[in-house]
Amino acid sequence: MKTILTSGWGLNTRLVLGETHKPTPRDYEVLVEVGAASVNPKDWKLNYHLAILATPLGIHHLPPLFGDDLAGIIVAKGCKVTRFEVGDAVYGMDMRLRTASLAEYAVINECRIAHMPTNINFNEAASVPLAAQTALQGLRKGNARVGSAVLIIGASGGVGTFAVQIAKAMGCQVTAVCGTNNVGLVKSLGADSVIDYRQHDYRKIDEKFDIVFDVTAYETPMSCANLLKYNAFFISTAGTARALFTALRHQKQRTAIIKVESYQDDLNTITKWIESGLVKPVIDSIFPLKDSQKAYEKSRSGRACGKIVIEVKP
Repeated sequence: MKTILTSGWGLNTRLVLGETHKPTPRDYEVLVEVGAASVNPKDWKLNYHLAILATPLGIHHLPPLFGDDLAGIIVAKGCKVTRFEVGDAVYGMDMRLRTASLAEYAVINECRIAHMPTNINFNEAASVPLAAQTALQGLRKGNARVGSAVLIIGASGGVGTFAVQIAKAMGCQVTAVCGTNNVGLVKSLGADSVIDYRQHDYRKIDEKFDIVFDVTAYETPMSCANLLKYNAFFISTAGTARALFTALRHQKQRTAIIKVESYQDDLNTITKWIESGLVKPVIDSIFPLKDSQKAYEKSRSGRACGKIVIEVKP
């Protein structure tokens, strides 16, 4: 089968189209014919770190690692799979190294997937699992509820576009932060107010919030202290070492670091919101499988609005 492999190491790593054997599902796994996958920064960051470790160990070839999210059709299943049948359209992701969804086929445990929303296609569905579950689990960590005042920093990115919509679906009052070019989009997603960070320093506004959700992972509890109500939550995806270190130091101050995991119940909740029209995927761009390198270059640029999708089966 066609799959994306790596060539080179560290910052010189490139994604190339190659051939590998079709995987075989184990007892609780299904084999999915992948319709689409999507790009997440974790993919290329993880690969670079593994490459740095692998080189001094004399490892010259990494297995297929890229692609957590997938959407597609089940074509085979393990003997102990009970929740799905061959022919089911599913979506999901796994944070372990085994998903490798940038391929024509991928195996995944049945507890990490759900039936796909009926009103979206494979490309849209593939954009959902990691980003939407990060948003949902982050808001849940912050004890989001009806009437909560939520500030979302980075509202136009992959996680941010879902965070705005999911917070509104949960009944929150949402203030969103994004750049000038994306103000209109973020307003259309339901944000009650939008701050253009190019025009205003959102860290110095007078308003205070029950939850500050920094999906960019550049802020810290200290840098956002002026924004937090008494007993408020600071939630971070902790994508940078500085943010992670600072967040860990302030865990007693109602700070949470989101380590997303895929849960069928969460995917089912998101499915209901999508099918009811409360949440919709926002797609920045779609690349064919052979152009995965270009897709990841765009991800590394930090300029994507919404999710970058890789179409595996046109």
